[in-house]
Amino acid sequence: MRKRWVEPLRGAGYLLGGLPTAVATVLLLPVFFLPDQAHAWADRHRRRAARLLATPTPVPAQRAARRSLLWLPVHVAMALPFGLAAVLCLGNIFTALWSMTLWWALPAEAVPELQGDIPVNGWAVALTVAPAQAAVLTALAWWGGPPLARAHARTCLAVLSPSAAQQLTRRVEELTQTRAGALDAHAAELRRIERDLHDGVQARLVAVSMRLGVAREVLTDAPEGVTELMREAHEGIEEAMTELRAVVRTVYPPVLADRGLTGALAALAAGCGVPARVDAGELGEVPAAVETVAYFVVAEALTNTAKHGHATRAEVRLRRTGSGLSVRVTDDGIGGADETRGTGIAGIRRRVLALDGSAAINSPPGGPTTIAVEVPCGS
Repeated sequence: MRKRWVEPLRGAGYLLGGLPTAVATVLLLPVFFLPDQAHAWADRHRRRAARLLATPTPVPAQRAARRSLLWLPVHVAMALPFGLAAVLCLGNIFTALWSMTLWWALPAEAVPELQGDIPVNGWAVALTVAPAQAAVLTALAWWGGPPLARAHARTCLAVLSPSAAQQLTRRVEELTQTRAGALDAHAAELRRIERDLHDGVQARLVAVSMRLGVAREVLTDAPEGVTELMREAHEGIEEAMTELRAVVRTVYPPVLADRGLTGALAALAAGCGVPARVDAGELGEVPAAVETVAYFVVAEALTNTAKHGHATRAEVRLRRTGSGLSVRVTDDGIGGADETRGTGIAGIRRRVLALDGSAAINSPPGGPTTIAVEVPCGS
């Protein structure tokens, strides 16, 4: 029973509360042309409407001054008539109840008339017309008040809520911040894995390999079978160490930790089969995941240049472009690079796309070949 009364009472309170704010909006209209005041006024009504509808308060869009200003005439156009209707309805209910019970105790001129200018001048009117008016108006407030309140609240949220484009923009901003956090976490994890493999597993394998080597030299008179097993174990550990070093370089090349991105790329250029130079601007702080992608992009591109490009020179150019890193590798070779022929370009593209970057390969027959990569740094 209590729940049945809640909605009509909340609706009446919402409509009555909207009337003075509509009047204030008309009287203080010049003040609300100030963006801060308009936003604050709009936020107040946004929260109020969300409470009535029992929905989460929508987050206001940035730069939504136009929506806040648009809400002002809409609010006045709806809240004034809706609020006045609530006042008249509830006021006449009390008038009818008052006239029905107290008409006899008041002077005739002090007894308010009922709707339709009907005077209460006897018990016949007091016990028939007045209760009928109170009942009709109560039913009207009961059934009509909540829909009017919800209509106003829904209009409020519709006008003041972000548009689809604004919601998309906010979502992109959230994803950008999330990606920044993910890249930072990934960077820390890459460094931890590289450190654990290098300082932990690899160091232990080296120690075991040294002990086996010493044992092979000491046990010269051991049976042939034992000597053969020790030799195989020693060689197996050496192969495992070689594979582990390759894995470490794949996870996070140690040269990146030792020299940084620019120094690591300079080392790649120095070891390239053709003369290559690195032109790096001020890069600032680059996440480890982005450094790794840039390193492998350049490594793969220079390998292709040396093996397939028949080039005489190559150049690596790095620039920080806003919140991203730009990597461009060019050579003066014969061109014709085709990622469908297993030249490693498909691998470059996969690495870059994994970080939501872009890769463009321009390699016409006869050259030159240019691989341009943009990788967001998540900030």
